[in-house]
Amino acid sequence: MYKSQAETRSETTTRLRPVPAEPDPALSWSAPMSPGGVPGAGRPAVRFGEPDSRPRPFARRTRGQVVAAAVCLVLGTGLIGGAVTGAWLADGPEGPGTRHAFAVAGDLWHEVPVDQLFPPTVQGRGAGPGEADRVWTRIAVAPDSGCKGAFDALLSRALAPVGCERLLRATYTDATQSHVTTVGLLFTEADAPGMEALARRFDRERLDRRSDLMPMPYGAKGTAAEGFGPEQRASWAISVLTDAPVVVYAVSGWADGRPVDEPQPAEDAMQPGATSAPAQAGLGHEARGLADRFERALRQRAGTPTERPS
Repeated sequence: MYKSQAETRSETTTRLRPVPAEPDPALSWSAPMSPGGVPGAGRPAVRFGEPDSRPRPFARRTRGQVVAAAVCLVLGTGLIGGAVTGAWLADGPEGPGTRHAFAVAGDLWHEVPVDQLFPPTVQGRGAGPGEADRVWTRIAVAPDSGCKGAFDALLSRALAPVGCERLLRATYTDATQSHVTTVGLLFTEADAPGMEALARRFDRERLDRRSDLMPMPYGAKGTAAEGFGPEQRASWAISVLTDAPVVVYAVSGWADGRPVDEPQPAEDAMQPGATSAPAQAGLGHEARGLADRFERALRQRAGTPTERPS
């Protein structure tokens, strides 16, 4: 059952925890990890060679020899420490740090409060046509759910190989309340190779640009998105991440509920000189701008520095 606009501004999903009155230190991504926990709980132990216990003949050393030996010891220790630290930090594309970030991203749907995962307002500096700034306001949050009935049949079939752990959705409107955009975070059951395979297929077959594979909107009664249904979809963007088990998407339309005969993918609607109705209205920028910002925020929360090429 849908909730009123006043309720949806503070509502939380079934699984996502509500925002605490004061910041919870335990939710800080910089908080120290518990012993025996995830990587970062402590520096790795490094064992050097056992000391040589055999007696050595006593030899008198000059002051210069002592100083030289001390300098060599300091330099050698620095080089060894640098090498160890470098090996510890540079995990590489398939190292433990990358695998940990992938796992952390997969847990965000039940670890992060709804107001942090779907902020009440989102700043879009330079996200509009002509690099105009945008500000989006959240008007509805859907209860977290599975994927049954959440996608058109063909898109469900395309996403089936990675499975559906959880689907989170929220709908935003622009500052003028002329446009509405639903953002979706599909948390999959796939591992990294599974996500990479899906990303390659989407890229190779251009599945993110097919109008029969558009995501569904989420319209809530009593909000500007009340009339935002399947026929009102105007532009959309889909990103299959390879550094997280997540598919990020956004679909936009007009807030007045007008139907759209020829929806256009965001990448085409954003092209200079595009003359379609979605392009002229900037709806491609709405979809791509929000999708990009949620994708970026998800990576930052998971501690994933960059996405590996798919």
